[in-house]
Amino acid sequence: SAGCRSKYVGIKGRIRFSRKPISIIDLIVVIASIVVLSVGSNGQVFATSAIRGIRFLQILRMLHVDRQGGTWRLLGSVVFIHRQELITTLYIGFLGLIFSSYFVYLAEKDAVDEEGQTGFSSYADALWWGVVTVTTIGYGDKVPQTWIGKTIASCFSVFAISFFALPAGILGSGFALKVQQKQRQKHFNRQIPAAASLIQTLWRSYAAEKPQGCLATWKIYSVQNPKKTAAPPSPNFRKQVRRSFIPLVIYMYLHFSSGQKLQCFLLTTL
Repeated sequence: SAGCRSKYVGIKGRIRFSRKPISIIDLIVVIASIVVLSVGSNGQVFATSAIRGIRFLQILRMLHVDRQGGTWRLLGSVVFIHRQELITTLYIGFLGLIFSSYFVYLAEKDAVDEEGQTGFSSYADALWWGVVTVTTIGYGDKVPQTWIGKTIASCFSVFAISFFALPAGILGSGFALKVQQKQRQKHFNRQIPAAASLIQTLWRSYAAEKPQGCLATWKIYSVQNPKKTAAPPSPNFRKQVRRSFIPLVIYMYLHFSSGQKLQCFLLTTL
């Protein structure tokens, strides 16, 4: 079926088709299924870790739900549009994580619990505590013991969690704006054929009218008789055309993103 498209015709086209990510995933799933079926479910060989890993590869068939990759493209576009906001919030959040973890380590490195053990024996332990805290998991395996450490941890939690929670809100609002933009584009696409037909009809009516001296559309290719003098244009007709055409142009300008796009649209439709 790959030969239905011109870019997949021939041996080079088949190779190009097989290099697609979804085709590579299909190949991995097929090979994993063949290995699982050939080995069978009897014996100790099937219980090895290698066979279990191969069986896990069959889960990749779930990627066929979005074979065209529209979900990943939508996610990538939202992240790309809001990349500056995401980078800023993550940068400030990681700075707060590093400095606050270091201050907690300085306050808790000599403190011991009831069992006589130090919870923050190294800076890595403090970083682990900071990551668990800012992600709102809170395992509780490492807890500050001193009042200075608890004060630093409280201020750090309020500051860092607010910054690490911002990317979720940014992505959520980005998805909502993207969906709204798609709905607006669909609405515009439904209006474009009707608007184009109206503009073309009005322009042809303006060009085909006899008492006007303007050349337009097919009129430029017609041969005029030099012996006959052209009749003066009718002022009433021009006023009527101006009154009907100017509001239409204003309407189209308000429904397009920029005047340049409207100008290009008028040139292509007329």
